[in-house]
Amino acid sequence: MESKKIKPNAQEQADFTKGSVRSAILRLAIPMTMAQLVSLLYNIIDRMYIGHLPENSTLALTGLGLTFPILTIITAFSNLFGMGGAPLFSIARGKKQSHRAEEIMGNTFSMLILTGIVLTILGLCLKRPVLYLFGASNATISYADDYLSIYLCGSIFVMISLGMNGFINAQGFARKGMLTVLIGAVLNIILDPVFIFVLDLGVRGAAAATVISQFVSAAWVLKFLTGKQALLHLKRRYLKVRCKMLKDIVGLGMSGFIMSVTNSIVQVVCNATLQIYGGDLYIGIMTVVNSVREIVSMPISGLTNAAQPVLGYNYGARAYRRVRSGIMFMTISGMVYMLIVWAVLFVFPRQFIHIFNSDPELLANGVTPLHIYFFGFFMMSFQFSGQSTFVALGKSKQAIFFSIFRKVIIVVPLTLILPGIAGLGVMGVFLAEPISNFVGGLVSFGTMMATVWRKLKEPGDEGKTASASS
Repeated sequence: MESKKIKPNAQEQADFTKGSVRSAILRLAIPMTMAQLVSLLYNIIDRMYIGHLPENSTLALTGLGLTFPILTIITAFSNLFGMGGAPLFSIARGKKQSHRAEEIMGNTFSMLILTGIVLTILGLCLKRPVLYLFGASNATISYADDYLSIYLCGSIFVMISLGMNGFINAQGFARKGMLTVLIGAVLNIILDPVFIFVLDLGVRGAAAATVISQFVSAAWVLKFLTGKQALLHLKRRYLKVRCKMLKDIVGLGMSGFIMSVTNSIVQVVCNATLQIYGGDLYIGIMTVVNSVREIVSMPISGLTNAAQPVLGYNYGARAYRRVRSGIMFMTISGMVYMLIVWAVLFVFPRQFIHIFNSDPELLANGVTPLHIYFFGFFMMSFQFSGQSTFVALGKSKQAIFFSIFRKVIIVVPLTLILPGIAGLGVMGVFLAEPISNFVGGLVSFGTMMATVWRKLKEPGDEGKTASASS
């Protein structure tokens, strides 16, 4: 039997074909956004403390920024399996295929473990030459190496926490999913000042606090998914990897993977180019700008991630009107939010920079790059909406293409070309982002509307349209 006996309240909460689509998305979005905010605190808090060290704070912060591409690659593999498995899990639940859903979860978990081991070994062996390749100087390499050496030892915990938490949210337990990151982040906030300042470990202390916190988060996820509260469970008999299922998971997760990998590529290209045109100072400024972007992008990311299980479930249940309603709500809400963010950043740039560093030189030189980087920021809402719709409905090829399109085809070439045009220099690096937001957002969303949207018609819709036009 495919169906399982589920408590009425839990079943009602997990059935996204009932009630308001907007309410279903917001019910997930609010705790998921809070979860992402708290999750963001893992690295953000590290940067805040490191950026205000009594000595060499800018060099230490720059060193930390140089590790971002490698940390992003770890996130990429978490997304490859987690963001690939969770939407398939939601579609299977919508079709009432409970055993298939649990098998998807088990295969995802196994691949996260195996990949985490491989990444740890490779990272520890290659970290120093890679950091130099990514833009490290002799002044910043020690800070980057110290942080990365410890962080890599806990990469498996990071991958379990990030990759498996989506299976909690996909069952409708967004508050439980929020606790996954809340527990770890609060612990990180407590441990950071102790390890960094009291024990005088500096960047090594920040990394150690993060690893311990991620271990606790991973333990929480596994406890929930194997416990009685979950509707569907992580079971030993489903841990054996099936090639066909893995192909489906990777095919859909490739979008999130490529998005993260391309982010890593962009970070590498930006840091290397900034090292040529501006040196360590502007790599530090880019570290701050990226940190601000992570903070302000978090709510829209939470909204679109929350919409994915709702859209996927309704798509699996063939409730296409509800899918259309969810897409429009996600898009309009995202645009309004990002317009507000753009205005706030334009008026109060120094206040946001000061969160991460109080060096007068960085503050004086950081305002203009921040203004340029966030110009037209609202256009990113179209990229988020188009991308999330493709992922939620299992349209892996489109999702993969637009992951590559904005970053690799637009941002990377512009980052390399613009600094040499009309004396733009370092400002050309920051200008590449807004151009990509306009072009990438319009093309991604426009393609989604021209392909997916027009096909989302329920039986009888064609007849109603014909009657209305006659």
